[in-house]
Amino acid sequence: MLRLFLAFLMSLSLATPAQADRVKDLGAFQGIRTNQLTGYGIVVGLPGTGDDNLEYTVQSLKSVASRFGLQLPANINPSLKNSAAVLITAELPPFAKPGQKIDVTVAALGKAKSLRGGALILTPLQGADGQVYAMAQGSLAVGGLGAEGADGSKIVVNIPSSGRIPEGATVERSVDTGFATTPVLTFNLARSDFTTAQSIAAAVNARLGPGRAQAVDGVSIAIAAPEGADLRATLMSEIENLTVTSAEPSARVIVNARTGTVVINSAVRLGPAAVTQGKLTVRVDESQKISQPAPFSQGQTAVEQKSAVGITEEVKPIFLIEPGPKLADVVKAMNAIGASPADLVAILEALKEAGALKAELIIL
Repeated sequence: MLRLFLAFLMSLSLATPAQADRVKDLGAFQGIRTNQLTGYGIVVGLPGTGDDNLEYTVQSLKSVASRFGLQLPANINPSLKNSAAVLITAELPPFAKPGQKIDVTVAALGKAKSLRGGALILTPLQGADGQVYAMAQGSLAVGGLGAEGADGSKIVVNIPSSGRIPEGATVERSVDTGFATTPVLTFNLARSDFTTAQSIAAAVNARLGPGRAQAVDGVSIAIAAPEGADLRATLMSEIENLTVTSAEPSARVIVNARTGTVVINSAVRLGPAAVTQGKLTVRVDESQKISQPAPFSQGQTAVEQKSAVGITEEVKPIFLIEPGPKLADVVKAMNAIGASPADLVAILEALKEAGALKAELIIL
């Protein structure tokens, strides 16, 4: 399996010309972002899988009932097996306008076993500033399910205590991004790279004129823009569709020690090194032998313990790793060793310590 993986890497590592990327695929304009919303509510209509008599669920239901002029007696705590306290989360897209619909996720807060079949009561969703930006309500779509027998046995598929309401919230307030009034537009790269930032600034200047854009640092490019939302929207669309050649990423080897997955990018280089890899197996076999005395003797039957210890060592030659300028050479060197994924991790760590691996080794 490792050989197939290395062969696949080799096929990807053949010399290919650098490809141009759209600016919109490398990052986003500052301020054009989603905003997280949260809320606390009650789901009703559950088939006996709710919170039962949790105090905060009872208080919440009394608060909901009071909205409709119904006052429950203070000394009565109803059994709320058909209700559950939940937390609601949603993401408000940029430029979302009042009246638009957004999806919401609902998750049980207490000991509710399942939210299947429930409906969320009207709940305000707040932003980080404490303001209400949307109102959520509707029937839940739950992908999980659970069943429990009288003897206590139960089965659970997926997570029945959480679900979604597609288009379950209505936007009540929009968020001002400020892109129409800021002195400059700032484009932020998803990954810091000074070379790519300079390439984007050069592409913008070539299209719009000298001095219109400058790389502030390895992430941000400041772009002078005219006043007015319509002019800026046109300018941003034009910039997003420019194509630039991204810089080659930093050399990295990513190792997932739990699964044995190893990913090597095209910038990795190998210096000269000699590698040997072998396995030592120690095997201990235990057996018992019954010792039976001769007839009419004074001996007693006894159990004799026998142990056999063997050592097997797999002998492998030392491989000379030549300096590799390309990923294909790295793959060939690793393939020649013929190590398992677990052994390959140890070899890469040793090459890094020896200074032969010209890359950042990241172990997950």
